[in-house]
Amino acid sequence: MSHHECTCHPGFYHDTLIPQVGVITSIRQETPDVKTFRIEPPQGGKFFEHMPGQCAMICVPGVSEAMFSITSSPTNKEYQEFSIKRCGELTECLHSLEVGDQVTVRGPYGNNFPVETDLKGKNLLFIAGGIALAPLRSVINYVLDNRNNYGHVDILYGSRSADDLVQLKEIQEVWMNTKDVDVFLTIDRPQEGWEGNVGFVPNYLRELAFDTDRIAVLCGPPIMIKFCLQALQEMGFKKEQIWTTLELRMKCGVGKCGRCNIGSKYVCKDGPVFRCDQIDELPAEY
Repeated sequence: MSHHECTCHPGFYHDTLIPQVGVITSIRQETPDVKTFRIEPPQGGKFFEHMPGQCAMICVPGVSEAMFSITSSPTNKEYQEFSIKRCGELTECLHSLEVGDQVTVRGPYGNNFPVETDLKGKNLLFIAGGIALAPLRSVINYVLDNRNNYGHVDILYGSRSADDLVQLKEIQEVWMNTKDVDVFLTIDRPQEGWEGNVGFVPNYLRELAFDTDRIAVLCGPPIMIKFCLQALQEMGFKKEQIWTTLELRMKCGVGKCGRCNIGSKYVCKDGPVFRCDQIDELPAEY
């Protein structure tokens, strides 16, 4: 059936619920358990337009599907990328795939970081832990590709070890060499050959003692978010100045399964991006 013959409903081929075939065109080994997959439609290009912070559902037919952050910036017009940590049956399967293998992709899902409104013209502080750099990479690259629209950018990123720092090449070669951008890296425990900071992200955040003339964007494991929120508030940040993403909790993506509710909010319909004063209360694991 050609695209023109479909009459089931208007916009059928643009519907976020309809899976599209995707071909893996590139795989980068980021860390021992994180790979970045470049996935494109068979004809090349992008599946859809998205904004920083949005997610997509990736499926290996017959195995499972799950929600992943789109880690490439919308300013990239050539392709879309997903950085995926091996941590379960589906991700184990994805990590076994090779260039040329096919999956299905549908989306985009969720809201986005307000790069064209609340963040515009502001100084920005990005705080990420481990694989959580993945959802923030899209936002950071969007900001850097539209550099004149934003003030000074500070990026604080921590991981268990130097080997677990995702996108290290891009961080060192691009972010660290961009005008008015400061990058602060930390690892949990001392490691031979590591000359940077050692310590947990919330502690390093306190040491760096940023002033409050900025918007903070926060993403990481629940325990890190909890302690970074505390640290930011001790430093004088109001919850209205802090944004986070909770896509960890997204399951169906369309508000049907009810597994992602937080108080009166659905993460998939109202988020996953939230300003911290918008969340009634963080879920128990935070």
